[in-house]
Amino acid sequence: MPRFAANLSMMFTEVPFLERFERAAAAGFRAVEFLFPYAFEATEIRALLERHQLELVLHNLPPGDWDAGDRGLACDPQRVDAFRASVAQAVRYARILGAPQLHCMSGKRPAGTSEAAMRQTLVENLRFAAAALHKAGLRLLIEPINAYDMPGYYLNRTDQALALIDEVGADNVFLQYDIYHAQRTEGEIFATLSKHLPRIAHIQIAANPGRHEPGSGELNDAHVFAHVDQLGYSGWIGCEYKPATSTEAGLGWLRAMGYQ
Repeated sequence: MPRFAANLSMMFTEVPFLERFERAAAAGFRAVEFLFPYAFEATEIRALLERHQLELVLHNLPPGDWDAGDRGLACDPQRVDAFRASVAQAVRYARILGAPQLHCMSGKRPAGTSEAAMRQTLVENLRFAAAALHKAGLRLLIEPINAYDMPGYYLNRTDQALALIDEVGADNVFLQYDIYHAQRTEGEIFATLSKHLPRIAHIQIAANPGRHEPGSGELNDAHVFAHVDQLGYSGWIGCEYKPATSTEAGLGWLRAMGYQ
């Protein structure tokens, strides 16, 4: 049966971040994920995970200055030193928090930079990160993000991500497959999952259009989850959606699909 992790950067946002762990546990979740822990002490978050008996599925590497528009640093030739420093910070947090994997955002295409320079920088940075994470026993994930929600983002398609993984050539680099982003960009959800599941280390879900609860969009999400289950996927499915109202009010999809 699929296992669902609450994304605390999208869910329970009506309360401050550190209060979301209790809310997730009370709602029946046994695992969580979130974008960035770096505004808080790692030990503070670890205490909340332990208190509420929650497993942390993953978090992201630092993205640069998010408020200024950064969405990752990895493809920017001018920010290699900053990226590599961010890897060390992310690994330190992951070790304390018990996260088994980290997502590396590729970043937006820097103005005036050639395609060749961006790709070379991204590949070299991913190799650096993969080596650092390997020493810590962690997986490195990359995720295609649709260009409608995040204009200018470098990595948009599954085949593009898999080609990068091949070029990096490290055995701890995997695909983070977000069904919402994939549906907006390319479709072919069932075929992609069937073909590439061994290379997928984490799945995320939200309905399209709207990015709301599963079951509220154009895909039959119950069939998607059944397909994933039949394929033998053993990881978590991150609920990276924006509740249409409150998080708790929208959790009926779990009961309707027989998962609660």
